Amino acid sequence: MKRSVFGLVVALSLTACKEEPRGQMEPIPRPPGMKDAPPPAEAPAAAAEPPVDPSKVLLRWKLAQGASTAYRLDLERTGGATAAASTEEAPPAKGAKGKGKPAAKAAPKAPPPAPLPSAVTYALELTDSGDYRLRVTPDGSTADVDVGTLSERGFVLDGLQGATRNIATLVLELPRDPVGPNDTWALGTQLILSEELGTQFIPGQPERRNRVKLTSLTAADGGEQVATLEYDISEKLGGKLRAKEAPPTSPARAAEEDAEAASENPKSKPTPEADASAEVTITGRGEFLVKAGQWRSWEGTVTTVTKGGFPTAALQVPTGGLKLRLSPAGSAPRPPPAPTAQPQQ
Repeated sequence: MKRSVFGLVVALSLTACKEEPRGQMEPIPRPPGMKDAPPPAEAPAAAAEPPVDPSKVLLRWKLAQGASTAYRLDLERTGGATAAASTEEAPPAKGAKGKGKPAAKAAPKAPPPAPLPSAVTYALELTDSGDYRLRVTPDGSTADVDVGTLSERGFVLDGLQGATRNIATLVLELPRDPVGPNDTWALGTQLILSEELGTQFIPGQPERRNRVKLTSLTAADGGEQVATLEYDISEKLGGKLRAKEAPPTSPARAAEEDAEAASENPKSKPTPEADASAEVTITGRGEFLVKAGQWRSWEGTVTTVTKGGFPTAALQVPTGGLKLRLSPAGSAPRPPPAPTAQPQQ
């Protein structure tokens, strides 16, 4: 009996020693008929870069570090497309009899075209810091130099304004993306600046067309390719120009006119308005050497016509007709030396 009790105690002790630790999690058995979980998916492979289209080329300026490339841009005034001004008289105010009042004055004629240099030199430079710089030097002068910064494709970043900027954009800016035959893109030109129209002008809806087209890619000697570009750009803006009222001849006469207008029309008389418009048209054609990264030739025309006393301050190109011709120059003009400090007396 004692031996049996002793054996039972030993068996219980051994069972207690094999007890699993508390808190241990056991896997839940999979229900019968359920398939095993699929293995984890592998990370997707990096997308391969699209293949280079052999029919397209990337047009870029290629300059040596610290060197410059110069072009001469000839500018020639052409006849038959000069700025015009309307000579029609402004309509009289509604209800005015016109007795004893001076006739409405005709719109002033447009001023003569501003003088232009016969040529300018563009000097493209790649500075030691890697920036592209442009110096625009009028023919026969090294003092009146405009300096701007460009991107690698010739986009004007800073430093040039007005007509200088627009003409530089026209002959220097290249497309952002690779292009092939019949591809088109737009230039960063701004031909009519609405901020300069003034409060007297009530503008209508502008009409714009801005297209440059790569018409062909042809092979040349030495593995060179010639990209032929054609330019078709225009901007037109019309509206109403409010005439400025002439000052009264005397206080007594002004009071008499106000009394007459009030008796005929209790409402304030409207200000006479006349039609006014401006239209800028640009055409051009250039041949760009793809491998060398420079123009072989470029020619174009800029025609600006205004009517009805359109505010010429809003125009960002010269008025009238202008013929442009770009050609490689032998060497860039040197910048003027920096002024030296004068010794104090």
